[in-house]
Amino acid sequence: MIFDQILLFFVSLVANTLSSLAGGGAGLLQLPAIIFLGLPFSVALATHKVASVALGVGASIKHLKHGQFAPALVLIMIVGALPGVILGANVIVNIPPVVSLWALGGLTIALGLYSIFKPDLGKTDELKNLNMRGYIIGSVGLFIIGFLNGSLTSGTGLFVTMWLIHWFGMGYGRAVSYTLVMVGILWNGTGAITLGLISQIQWDWLPALILGSLLGGYLGAYLVIAKGNCLVKRCFEVLTILSGLSLWFKAIW
Repeated sequence: MIFDQILLFFVSLVANTLSSLAGGGAGLLQLPAIIFLGLPFSVALATHKVASVALGVGASIKHLKHGQFAPALVLIMIVGALPGVILGANVIVNIPPVVSLWALGGLTIALGLYSIFKPDLGKTDELKNLNMRGYIIGSVGLFIIGFLNGSLTSGTGLFVTMWLIHWFGMGYGRAVSYTLVMVGILWNGTGAITLGLISQIQWDWLPALILGSLLGGYLGAYLVIAKGNCLVKRCFEVLTILSGLSLWFKAIW
């Protein structure tokens, strides 16, 4: 038990530090590790979701001090996305899991390749579409991503990061701060409550996972602010491609 707790802590710390740097992808390492240590998938997913809220809390401590949140953008990330999260959780039961895994894996890899082939993308803040039309279209995009978040286990934070960069012209650092605070706390919090009601949570595993998530979220946020957009961009590209390949691997097995 002591070995398992230590292993959970270090896996959580590494996964959430990378996720905090890239704007998503903590489930790439953390969820498979929990399953490997013996939990059934549904219990592992519920436990992972609860722990992932701590990532948002840890990151928000640093990012909120940095003070770069616009109320209008925060609002559309709530109003636009949460209905999608709820709808996705209800619709996914009718879609074959293998189809979802192949499709999401391909889209996630495409995000990484798109960033690689756009070397200047997200390196500076060039905010745009901050008007009514822009907010409406932005909300539609967030609704679609929220749907994916509600219906799939991991990786959708990466989509939020890219959407904020592409549509609103954010640099990687700013986009990641929005993703971690809003998706990490609000979206994953909604998912954690839902899964906690319909599934079982391994409560005695949570202290190690939450501690790793809190420290990883804070450390990643510190590096984002200290090192800037170039480091975040590279981490995003690596995590998206690895996440996509991981989803394809799940589809095969």
